[in-house]
Amino acid sequence: MKQHAIPLKDVIIEDGFFSHYADLVRQEVIPYQWEALNDRVPGAEKSGCIQNFKIAAGEADGDFTGFVFQDSDLAKWLEAVAYSLTKHPDPELEQTADDVIALIGRAQQEDGYLDTYFIIKEPENRFRNFRDCHELYCCGHMIEAAVAYYQATGKDAFLKIMERYVDCIRRTVGPEEGKLHAYPGHEELELALVKLADATGDNRYLEFASYFIHQRGQAPLFFEEELKTRGETFRFDGNDAQPESYFQSHQPVVEQKDAVGHAVRAVYLYTGMADVAMRTQDETLKEACRTLFRSICEKRMYITGGIGSTVDGEAFTFDYDLPNDTNYAESCASVGLMFFCRRMLDMDGDACYADVMERALYNTVIAGMAMDGKSFFYVNPLEVFPQADHEDPHKSHIKTVRQKWFACACCPPNIARLLTSLPAYIYQQSDDSLTVNLFIGSTARFRSGTVTQRSGVPNNGDSTFTFSLPKEETFTLRVRQPSWSKHTTVTVNGEPVQPTLEKGYWCLTRTFRDGDTVRFSMDMPVRRLYAHPNVREDAGKVAIMRGPMVYCLEEKDNGASLHQVYLPRSASFTEAAGDGLFTGLTLLHTTGLRLTPADDDTNALYRETPCTRLMPQELTFIPYFSWANRGENEMMVWVREPLSY
Repeated sequence: MKQHAIPLKDVIIEDGFFSHYADLVRQEVIPYQWEALNDRVPGAEKSGCIQNFKIAAGEADGDFTGFVFQDSDLAKWLEAVAYSLTKHPDPELEQTADDVIALIGRAQQEDGYLDTYFIIKEPENRFRNFRDCHELYCCGHMIEAAVAYYQATGKDAFLKIMERYVDCIRRTVGPEEGKLHAYPGHEELELALVKLADATGDNRYLEFASYFIHQRGQAPLFFEEELKTRGETFRFDGNDAQPESYFQSHQPVVEQKDAVGHAVRAVYLYTGMADVAMRTQDETLKEACRTLFRSICEKRMYITGGIGSTVDGEAFTFDYDLPNDTNYAESCASVGLMFFCRRMLDMDGDACYADVMERALYNTVIAGMAMDGKSFFYVNPLEVFPQADHEDPHKSHIKTVRQKWFACACCPPNIARLLTSLPAYIYQQSDDSLTVNLFIGSTARFRSGTVTQRSGVPNNGDSTFTFSLPKEETFTLRVRQPSWSKHTTVTVNGEPVQPTLEKGYWCLTRTFRDGDTVRFSMDMPVRRLYAHPNVREDAGKVAIMRGPMVYCLEEKDNGASLHQVYLPRSASFTEAAGDGLFTGLTLLHTTGLRLTPADDDTNALYRETPCTRLMPQELTFIPYFSWANRGENEMMVWVREPLSY
């Protein structure tokens, strides 16, 4: 059964939760980010992105602004625009995109080269530092945007610009004698080339992607050879100290067993690996993808779907190393994890991938953007004590409130392009099946007709599927049994049925008729989650989930010094509809305990007798994604649980 995602153009989100995000990105986020790219947001860090293209095109004077990968911010914004235009035509927005695409074309060099950093700053050093300089990374993001824009509008100017750039790269890089046997320092081009191959039907792009995948980590290691040729470590502080594993280039990808290095690079690589493996039917590469997925999700992923345990290299570290208050868990990394999961769903059709995709989406991905769409998190901690984050230099990467913009602004447009493309993550189809991966209210066109999903997730576990079919047809409806639910009942037109459970999906094979309605009722209890005993930071602690959402405590509701709060195992929860900022969300209330100073007059730092006692306290848990929308305050996901003997 060969499955593939139902494309964006065939799915419309009509959901009590995610319709807000679809409207927010279209009406607020895309315009706001355009202003940021043009340096017109007061108080925000300067981007310089659009100005760089004007300088590269010879239409403005000045020096390059930003990081060597600054071009990619515009690319991701254009990709989000393309997805938005697919669902909501907007002539004014399309004209803005056309104009900036024309600017990109004017900045392109005669030989097809396109990277504003080197055009402006170091034209003599093109293609001399693949490890650090992100030329191939930026190319990849531009390709993704060009493909998306072509599919949305039918306009191929951007696509042709990027095909010229790929031709330029191929004249320098490849397996042939006399070319550099290089690969990207920051992976992204691999998955983009597969998209370009799919869009154009030109198999050379797939072959180029496959070359990059299989050349990576081959002896002699290219980055080491490149370093010798350059005779320098390069100018970016810290890059010379990073091991090959930081770049996932320490060994051939099919031999890698653990997710290592820079987390975003890793999941972009794994996504490209899965793309190539499926199209070439490379079973060894497929198995490598499965192994790396297990490494992430069984030993190196946060309960929120965040990945990357350390600020040093924004990287994975070792199994079960998951600190809560110094972690990185970059928003981009969880976006990339969703990319990888979606490919693995096409490859294997196992619900475990959709479970992880859902976990990342409802927690870290949407936590990365404020509820008004105008500020963003780059890093997503699970515990925040503002004084420590301000005064401890080892926690300086932790922001206690979302930022208007970043000089390194990869995350905001990444979140935007994910949310605008979200319809393409909900369903899959094959010749004889329709698969539901996410419980998001929507209408989708599939091979046999149209299905309309009405879902109560994340507030309740009821989802109904109503079919509009031109004729009766026999096929299998596959609906995921989510990990957050233990009891599911299914009815067809009000009559109970018992589907079979296969690979984590309820499979209902029948002859469907126009108007048929299938209802899945899944319980959604409040759950207490405990980490593996080897996760040192979470020993003796408990986390709370309901449905796909992780919950947290905030100082605004529960007072300061959250480290003094305990949640007894016997505590029961009541669910309450939120209001104000939390309208449409479910809040959780319970009675916990708080350490309270004893009645004595000593203020000793250390003492022989306990200086505290446990007193009851009413506690309110809010969805993790919504924290820090009320200003700076403490936050905690993992709460102490008193032991009983």
